[in-house]
Amino acid sequence: MKRHSKFCHILVVIFLLASAPASSNEEAKTVIGPENIFLADGADALIAGNGEEGVRLTLIGLKRADGARQEKIGHSNLCAGYLLLNQLEVALEHCNWVLELDPMHWRTYNNRALVYMRLERFDEAEEDIQKGQTIRPGSRNLKSVKGMYLDETQPVTPNIEVDERRSIDEETDPESPNDAAK
Repeated sequence: MKRHSKFCHILVVIFLLASAPASSNEEAKTVIGPENIFLADGADALIAGNGEEGVRLTLIGLKRADGARQEKIGHSNLCAGYLLLNQLEVALEHCNWVLELDPMHWRTYNNRALVYMRLERFDEAEEDIQKGQTIRPGSRNLKSVKGMYLDETQPVTPNIEVDERRSIDEETDPESPNDAAK
């Protein structure tokens, strides 16, 4: 399905950074890496287009989530994962969960707009794109989603008509390569 492949290109994932002290009597060191390896691995699988593995790992990561931030990331990624799996109503539930908790989470507006487009709920998709762009005006992801939205709702039709009829001169020309082959 042509539209399905377009949506796979729009998935966005956040990687987490953590700070942890080395010990109580030493200076704190910054450790860079994912706090929740299952969320990070789930995100990697989603980016690679593997919806089943991405959802599986993200669900494990959500069970180990430490705080609202990781929960938001997990549910936003589940929205994208279920979109990949074409389980649109489940995807919508996860997007809605995030936006109830944090109505400023622009990435989830991006994901939910994609779900709405697949459901052919174009007015709601447009509204989510606008909300997301208000929060993050320079987002390339939202710009791409808006382009897909416009392709769906206002497709460009070519104004050029190709006339493939041959002129009389071409058909009777003895020098024509087609005539020489006969």
